[in-house]
Amino acid sequence: MFEQNSQDIQGVIENYFHGIFYGDTVKLASAFHPDCVLYGDINGEPYVKTLTAYLQGVKNRKSPSDLGETFSMQLIGIELLGNNAMVKLHVPMLGFNYYDLLSLTKINGKWLIVNKLFTNIPVVR
Repeated sequence: MFEQNSQDIQGVIENYFHGIFYGDTVKLASAFHPDCVLYGDINGEPYVKTLTAYLQGVKNRKSPSDLGETFSMQLIGIELLGNNAMVKLHVPMLGFNYYDLLSLTKINGKWLIVNKLFTNIPVVR
């Protein structure tokens, strides 16, 4: 059961990565529960959006792929506890060095992101 849940969660994360990298809002939306709220900070500025507002923003921007960026997003880890999971991701894109903490839960047999918490960690050069 653990192995299957882990594989299913990785599938959700693949849809998430694909959606944000290519600007595919249909695939991106499939990874989220419709009531998800996204919280974070971008360079110290608070960020709070509904899923609808977030998807609209992704739809209206040039995707990392369109801008010629190299895909370098990574799954760092999954913590699975029953029908709940925490996923840590590294999501460098659009000039930012994002780290995401995603809360997922299994609803009617399907894993969905129910909360996204993220921040940008500037790269020191």
